[in-house]
Amino acid sequence: MPFARPEPSAEGRPPLRDPDSPRRVTLLELFFDLVYVVALSLISRNLITEASWEHAFQSLLLLMAVWWTWAITTLVTDMYDPQRPEIKLLITVVMFGALLMTTTIPEAFTTRGLVFAGTYVAIHLGRALYLLPASRHRPPAQRRAVRVCLWFSVSAIPWLVGGVVHGYARETLWALALGIDYVGFRLAYPIPRIGAVPETQQTVTAEHLSERYQQFYIIALGDAILVTGTMYSISHSELENLAAFAVAFITTLLLWRIYVHKSGELLPHAISRARQPSRFLLSAPYTHLLMVAGVVTTAAGFDLVLHDPTGRTPPAWAAILLGGPAMFLAGRAAFEYEVFSRVSISRPGGLLALLTIAPVVLFLPMLLAALGAMLVLAGVALSDYLRSRGRPPEDPSPPH
Repeated sequence: MPFARPEPSAEGRPPLRDPDSPRRVTLLELFFDLVYVVALSLISRNLITEASWEHAFQSLLLLMAVWWTWAITTLVTDMYDPQRPEIKLLITVVMFGALLMTTTIPEAFTTRGLVFAGTYVAIHLGRALYLLPASRHRPPAQRRAVRVCLWFSVSAIPWLVGGVVHGYARETLWALALGIDYVGFRLAYPIPRIGAVPETQQTVTAEHLSERYQQFYIIALGDAILVTGTMYSISHSELENLAAFAVAFITTLLLWRIYVHKSGELLPHAISRARQPSRFLLSAPYTHLLMVAGVVTTAAGFDLVLHDPTGRTPPAWAAILLGGPAMFLAGRAAFEYEVFSRVSISRPGGLLALLTIAPVVLFLPMLLAALGAMLVLAGVALSDYLRSRGRPPEDPSPPH
C-alpha cells in the first residue's frame, strides 16, 4: 500500500508519523511478528503432509495470504506513528486476527476455510475502515484509505465464496482473490474518478521499512532452525542423522549469508538515495515473498531429510529440496536488482546448477540431494565473497 510521508499539522493531531520522529522498529511491532513464527512453521509442515502439486499450490496460497496480512500492516506502521495509542490498538487487533488465521492453516482447505477467509477479509477491511476516521484531517491519507477499502471489498467476494465451496473451486477463487489484492497494490489502488495513489505520495521511511523486511526474513530462517532442531531431537542416534543435521544448519547459514551480502546491508541507504523510492515500496513485498517462500520450502525439505536421510528421493521431494533454494535465489536476484540495478552472475548460475543436478538427485538418497543443494548455495556465497574481496564498498545504484 503506497503511503506518503506526513506533513506537520496541529489540527486534530492525526496519528501519522512525524518526519522528525524515531525511525526504529518498536517492541510492539516485534511482538506482532511472533504470530508469523507459528504461521510459517505450520505452512512448512503443511507442505509435506501430502507431496503433490495441488498441495504445494495450496501451501503457496496460504503463505501469500499470511504474508499479505504482515506486509500491509507493516506499511501502515511505516506511515502511521506506531507509538500512538490508536495505532497500538490496531496492531494488537490485527495480531489477534493473524493468530486466528494461523490456527486454521492445517484445515484451511477442508473444514475451516470460511474461518480462514473471513478472518483475512476482516483484517484488511477492518484496518482500512479503522483508518478512515483516523485520517479525516488529512484528505490525501483518507482518500488512500478509501482506495484500499474498495479494493479489499472487491476481493472479499471470492475470498468468502471460496470459504464456502470446496476442492478446486476454493483454490481457484482464493487465487483470484489474492490476484486482486496483489495487483491492486502494484497498481497503487486505482479507482474511478479518484485514480491511483499519486507517485508523489509513494514515499517510505527507509530505515523502518527495510528493517521490518529484514526482521521477517530472519523469522523465516527461524522456521528452518526450528525444523532442524525439532526433527533431530526425534531421530539422532545414527551418523546419517548427524550429517543431515549439519547439512540443514549449514544451508540455513548460507541462506542468511547470501541474503545479507551487500544488498541486505545497503538497502536502507539505497531507498533513501533513490530518485523513485516507490520502486522499492512497490517491489519489496514481492521479492521478499519469493525469498521467504524459498526458505519455508527449504525448511520443509529439512523435515524430509532428517526424517529419512538414507531414503531415495522421489520427484515430489526432489522438487521441495531443490525448489526451495531455487525460489530463494530467484527472489534474491530481483532483490539485488532493486538495490544495484544489476544481477550477479552467481544468481542465475546457481539456478542453472540446481536445474542441472535435478535429474541426478532422483537416483540418490535424500541426504545427498540436500547436500547437492547446499553445495550450490555454497558456490553462490563463495562467488559473492570473491567478487567483493579487496574491492571498496559498492554504492547502491542512484538512477532509480
